[in-house]
Amino acid sequence: MNLWQRLIGFLLRSVVGKLWATIMLLVAVVLLIVGVLLLQYVEFISFEDAHKVKVLFVLTAVIGFSLSTFFAFFLSRKIQQPLLQLKDAADSISQGNYSTRVNIRSSDEIGELANTFNHMTEQLDRLIHDLNHEKNHLASILRSMGDSVITFSADGKVILTNPSGHLLINQWSGLDVAWQEELFEGGVAPSEVPMPLRELFQRVMQEGRDVTEKIHVLSNVWSVVMAPLQSKGVIRGAVAVIRNVTEEHKLEKLRRDFVANISHEIRTPLSMLQGYSEALLDDIVVTPEDRKELVQVIHDESLRMGRLVNDFLDIARMEAGHVDMNFQEVDLRHVVKRVHRKFQVYAKEREVKLLAELPKNPLLVKEADEDRLEQVLTNLLDNALRHTPGGKSITLAGKPANVNGSEFVQLSVSDEGQGIPTEDVPYIFERFYKADKARKRGSSGGTGLGLAIVKNLIDLHHGRIVVESEAGTGTSFMLLLPVEAHQ
Repeated sequence: MNLWQRLIGFLLRSVVGKLWATIMLLVAVVLLIVGVLLLQYVEFISFEDAHKVKVLFVLTAVIGFSLSTFFAFFLSRKIQQPLLQLKDAADSISQGNYSTRVNIRSSDEIGELANTFNHMTEQLDRLIHDLNHEKNHLASILRSMGDSVITFSADGKVILTNPSGHLLINQWSGLDVAWQEELFEGGVAPSEVPMPLRELFQRVMQEGRDVTEKIHVLSNVWSVVMAPLQSKGVIRGAVAVIRNVTEEHKLEKLRRDFVANISHEIRTPLSMLQGYSEALLDDIVVTPEDRKELVQVIHDESLRMGRLVNDFLDIARMEAGHVDMNFQEVDLRHVVKRVHRKFQVYAKEREVKLLAELPKNPLLVKEADEDRLEQVLTNLLDNALRHTPGGKSITLAGKPANVNGSEFVQLSVSDEGQGIPTEDVPYIFERFYKADKARKRGSSGGTGLGLAIVKNLIDLHHGRIVVESEAGTGTSFMLLLPVEAHQ
């Protein structure tokens, strides 16, 4: 019974079974027609009447051939139609329409093929959707990255960039135009790898390992990490991640310079304190005058170290944004007069004429810290007195000024001292920078931080400071402070 059930199921569900059943049916029909047509004449027709028998067989053959052709055409159409649907669906998928499905409900091999085809397209549609999702996710990550990402093929062609990387390539494209033209004239195809990255790219392609390096391009410092793209052991390109580390580089250099400078500045007074105190402890100095001189040196150097530490703490707080500013309306004439009066005696001792030039009308600034501005003028005037010889003059001045339609108060400290060399002027506001390399530390008494503090305080007032100097003639510092309250 099971054998007959499987046979019937094979005939109903299999294309081969259907073909076999159709052929058997056609044979049976032909035999039935032949039997029906011949049996009614077999008793009445003698074998001598051969012509009629031939005609009967021809007629039977024509009827059988016609029936076979009809059933064969019908069966071929039943088989061809779902195959054409599968072909059309495959063409649609090849054009990118992955949602195409085949609607075939038969249970034979073609029906199973259609179900498998629909399952395949469903899996393909899901895979393409996931790939597009990952691609969009990766594109979003690349667009949001501040670093520049550039991917190169094995022959140096750019195949993928993020917006930052695209801008960077445009900036660097002009660096090697002449070099590429020379290669093109020599018959060598130019590479799209920018010249600053070319050496790293060649190393990555040759060595097949990650390379990290800092490069200097157009006054900037760039950190480059380049890694090879490998597929089955073959290097098919490289990807570079580039970051502008110019500020970090400058800060690191400032940190190193600062540590070196402050160590250098503190070492001398510490050595002097240690040496002179040991001389006193060992009773090397006998006379009271020499002992008093050594004590005076120790006192002066301790004051110098105190000023250095205080200045360092002030500038550190300013640059960290932790300085407290007491802004209020201030008449800057009072500040100038107070500083002038404070240094008048010291100027007379050095035989330097100290002048003050102020207008009769108030020099009002709506938002200013009076104590901080006094500190600014004190630092500037102290520098001027230390570098102005006897018989010369220093002028403190204040007046209203109009710059590009905005109201300012201009304060100036001008001396007739030794001046600042032109090449040193751009650097005088850096910490520990001293324009006069030859002057002795003891005679100048400066810490190298005064002008840096001045610059920071003026910036906190949203003002500007301008320096005009000529070596051997004198120096003038001009401060521009906005009259209106800053936003």
